[in-house]
Amino acid sequence: MLKIGVFSKLSRISIRMLRHYDEIGLLEPKTIDSESGYRYYSEAQLPIAERITSLKQMGFSLAVIKEIVENFDNAQAFAQLLAVKKAEVMEEAEDIRRRLVLLETTIAKLRKDESAMTYSVSLKEMPERYVASVRQIIPAYDQEGMLWHTLMAETAPLQIQDTEPCYTLAIFHDGEHKESDVDVEVQKSVKGTYPNTEHVVFKTVPPELIASATYQGSYEKISEVNEAVANWVRDNDYEFNGLSFSIYHISPHETSDSSQWVTEVCYPVKKK
Repeated sequence: MLKIGVFSKLSRISIRMLRHYDEIGLLEPKTIDSESGYRYYSEAQLPIAERITSLKQMGFSLAVIKEIVENFDNAQAFAQLLAVKKAEVMEEAEDIRRRLVLLETTIAKLRKDESAMTYSVSLKEMPERYVASVRQIIPAYDQEGMLWHTLMAETAPLQIQDTEPCYTLAIFHDGEHKESDVDVEVQKSVKGTYPNTEHVVFKTVPPELIASATYQGSYEKISEVNEAVANWVRDNDYEFNGLSFSIYHISPHETSDSSQWVTEVCYPVKKK
């Protein structure tokens, strides 16, 4: 029999950790002296200790390691757990690779232009949402307000309820800048279900991955922000996966002071 200190040296597991393993039932001493309270392990437990260390190095949690150790004779189940952990590690490795790309491209931009971080771009997922939508051809982008007027006027009798948070956004269906006759859709996320009106369509929009940048100020800046987001997508191993849109966090509806407007420019994307 081996005292805990000797077993610790042979197994290369600290005494503190051996006591923790004992507490959670992962690796219990072979015997405990009733008078002194000393823990004793057997040499036959050294392979088990080595197995635990190996599984920890693979990234398994102690709870899963305990399950594996208790059912180690089930080779098929063990192989399945290893395959799942391999997939997790590969996904983590891919995440790390993409983080490195983000770091490298940001460093390169800063070296080239210190103002490159004026607009910070990030990846996020727009959630699934139920929206009231109006889509029409309008004379120009600065006439978007007419769509919002239609949406609000036709839904007023329905007493629609906003979601929390409420997403109000405009989608630009032309896919490119046009000087006139632009195809624009405005949406507002709502709770409940409602019947369509003459111009308002209620529908569910699926979730989507987006690259976005949020800025404060007038809409005159929006071209700069669009360029920043588009460049980020190009430089960071993503590609466009849908129509660009803008989310109005603070809009002319809330304040007439354009310096207080907060707009998020969004591009649906996917990994290359």
